[in-house]
Amino acid sequence: MDLHQLRVLRELADHGSIAATARALSVTSSAVSQVLASLQRQFAAPLTHKRGRSVELTGAGQALAAAAVTVATAMAQAEASVEAYLEDLSAVVAVSGFHSAAVTFFPALAAKSAQAGHPPVECVDEDVDRAAFPALTASYDLVVAHRMSHTRPWPAERVAVVPLLREPMDVAVRADHPLARRAEVSPDCLAGQSFVATHAGFSPADLLEVIAASAGRPMHVAHRINDFTTAAAMVAQGGLIALLPRYTAAPPPGSQVVLRPLSGVRAVRNIDVLMRPEHTLRKGVSVVLESLRQIADALVDSRGAAAGQPPAP
Repeated sequence: MDLHQLRVLRELADHGSIAATARALSVTSSAVSQVLASLQRQFAAPLTHKRGRSVELTGAGQALAAAAVTVATAMAQAEASVEAYLEDLSAVVAVSGFHSAAVTFFPALAAKSAQAGHPPVECVDEDVDRAAFPALTASYDLVVAHRMSHTRPWPAERVAVVPLLREPMDVAVRADHPLARRAEVSPDCLAGQSFVATHAGFSPADLLEVIAASAGRPMHVAHRINDFTTAAAMVAQGGLIALLPRYTAAPPPGSQVVLRPLSGVRAVRNIDVLMRPEHTLRKGVSVVLESLRQIADALVDSRGAAAGQPPAP
């Protein structure tokens, strides 16, 4: 038994004949008869009986037609509830982000959520392997994720993807390091240097493989640190190199760490928002997504201008 069968029975109760029911539904009389026959096979008691050349509902048919009204009302209420939910700006929007994105986006996003007309947000940091980001969409409305531009794209058949930021990965060195005197640093210049890199599966560890391939020599990784602030602090002590995101983890002024563009390889990190496709229907999710875009645009404008660097190509 399905909703269409119940609707046909209800229309028969209201219109009194198969022909009139067919006209109301804009179908043929034969189609109405087929639906009624299929519905009848599901019940032992007869739902209709013939009176002359017409078909009328039996007592059982009338009872089921009345139940069809109740079902239709419940479906309308369910649809109205969904519509209200989709338009509701008071429902919490859950947002996850990896650590450097959390530092960059979450404070500003929390401030925006306190404004009138903006939905409340719940911010959660999730520092996971690149391949694990799509699965987080089962637990959060929006997932701020990252991948290097040369890696496999997100599974578009499973998640909706909204680009947020395209961020160059720069070479971080101490201000008195010989490489600091260069306008840009090539892979050949990095051969023989000691790196503070992230764990495998996290950017920019995968970028080191590209640099090594370009230089024709393996890169020496002395330390595995996922936290960019810690990596920058180790670079500040001298003798170590790191790859740091230009916008979301730039060393603060006075840190003795400077960034230099990497030449010869495409070193761009894509920061995207992942979500389940049905989440895009919620107005609150759309509002929060727009806030994330505004924060990203402001970040590029402010930090890019301060560093005198152009945006990522």
